[in-house]
Amino acid sequence: MTSLLLALWPLFALIIAGYILRLREFPNEAFWPGAERINYFVLFPALLFSSLATAPLDNPALPRLAAAVLLALGLAWVVLLIMKRLRGWSAARFGAFAQGTLRFNTYLGLAAVGSLFGQDGLAMAALMLALMVPTVNVMSVWALTAERGVSARGLLLPIAKNPLIVACVTGALINLSGLGLPGGTDRLLGLLAAASLPLGLLCVGAALKPKELGGEIPALGWNSALRLLAVPLLAFAVAHLLQLPAMETTIIVLFFALPTAPTAYVLTRQLGGDSHLMAGIITLQTLLAAASLPLVLTLLER
Repeated sequence: MTSLLLALWPLFALIIAGYILRLREFPNEAFWPGAERINYFVLFPALLFSSLATAPLDNPALPRLAAAVLLALGLAWVVLLIMKRLRGWSAARFGAFAQGTLRFNTYLGLAAVGSLFGQDGLAMAALMLALMVPTVNVMSVWALTAERGVSARGLLLPIAKNPLIVACVTGALINLSGLGLPGGTDRLLGLLAAASLPLGLLCVGAALKPKELGGEIPALGWNSALRLLAVPLLAFAVAHLLQLPAMETTIIVLFFALPTAPTAYVLTRQLGGDSHLMAGIITLQTLLAAASLPLVLTLLER
């Protein structure tokens, strides 16, 4: 428990620092959207690209890890569809609930994996992201547009343009080609990647909206419990069923125990979802994760 807290508390300290800095308008309001964009389009893709370009793709656990990721996401998706039918949610609300259950804060996840397992863990997590990011994006877009229909182009185009997915694919291709990262390229990407996670966590804190927590307390509560407690339990059951090794089991449970992604708010607003509900889900889950994430990992360790 002590080692987990030592690994995780600096991450949440950065999130709180980001919130305080934005609250005090430092350096100014225009800084945060720019910081988020440079991280999303440059720094974070550099981290994913370099991790996948050097990842051990011959790991015998990879097929089982991929199967575990897709099976856990599929089971969670089926549960959400059943709940939608029983509760009669509109696409606007279903899209928010689905993203609150399926999406994950990538910055926090990779920072936690790096603290716990170092470069080996980051490489494994990057391989997981190559599967999870496109799958969850398709589910999120469909959930928000189910009532009015969406074409295959409408589902696949955002994936093809997503810089994180592009970085994962190109990094894997470089790895398979055997070219490596010659001529100091690895050092350049390492410098870019080193700036990504601290800046990303600050931006997560800056995006918190405590004022959005009012009015939807029951919905926010059950969705947070589903994401932060039930979904990681599901991921553990799947990992145990497929007999994943210890590190891979911890990483998949950790990613399914993360709070939802702040970028879910942008997608919800763009596609006409309930952005007020989405902002509340993001904020509450991020705050609660400071307690739930160490708890889940401690129980897993035992």
